[in-house]
Amino acid sequence: MDCKATVNIGGYSRGGKTRGENQAEEHDMGCTEKYTPCGILDEYSGQLFYINFGSCSYKTRDFIVDTLIQWWKIMTPEHKQDTELIHIKVDNGPESSGVRTQLKKRMVEFVDLLNIAIQLLYYPPYHSKYNPIEGCWGILDQHWNGAGEAC
Repeated sequence: MDCKATVNIGGYSRGGKTRGENQAEEHDMGCTEKYTPCGILDEYSGQLFYINFGSCSYKTRDFIVDTLIQWWKIMTPEHKQDTELIHIKVDNGPESSGVRTQLKKRMVEFVDLLNIAIQLLYYPPYHSKYNPIEGCWGILDQHWNGAGEAC
């Protein structure tokens, strides 16, 4: 699981590229539509299982747990029934750090809602590149930049 940096929505240039066949705006000033994606990758299948877009310009601990709740709601009853323990791999970014009391509070609420144990697995600081979902963000960036198909 991970949140990506905020994405500007619209006809804005991204490193000199444009989205698809559209022309980029002459200037990238004053973008009002910004979305922060938060995704969950299923490591067994290698697929980006769920992605949630928040309209905030920053990532928050509440947004992360809200994404987990939305993901759980779309899980099939068979998956829910077979789940005894959920492992969530997260980086040590400021929004997902285990020392943040708001994240701990919301995760406890999430565990109480599910009645299933959750284990947070943290990558060492500055090693988020080893989080498998980071590869999906790169592919989605290429897609959003008009470079081809997404995963």
